[in-house]
Amino acid sequence: MSIYAFQAELSNGENISLDDFKGNVLLIVNTASKCGLTPQYEGLEKLFRTYEDQGFSVLAFPCHQFGGQEPGSDEEIQAFCSVNYEVSFPVFKKIDVNGEHAHPLYRYLREQAPKDVT
Repeated sequence: MSIYAFQAELSNGENISLDDFKGNVLLIVNTASKCGLTPQYEGLEKLFRTYEDQGFSVLAFPCHQFGGQEPGSDEEIQAFCSVNYEVSFPVFKKIDVNGEHAHPLYRYLREQAPKDVT
């Protein structure tokens, strides 16, 4: 199995296969629009625009599990990203990244993460 076996729903409701990104370098990020790291969108957009033509993509997965820092609806999140940071990379529907309701992609990513060997 690989990440390309997963599907995810974009903030506009469109369901896409990660297989659509096969061959690209992917930066899969958990995001939030009401946290101290929110300006990360500016840097992520710059990375995306700089390297998109070379097969690089950012995949943003908003999550509300960390201190309630992503309270908006999917439409509000997309509007925030577009208006404030001109985000053009894919922003997916808000998901859980931890716990029993974690999105299957994030469960898979956790399983694949290197284990602490110390």
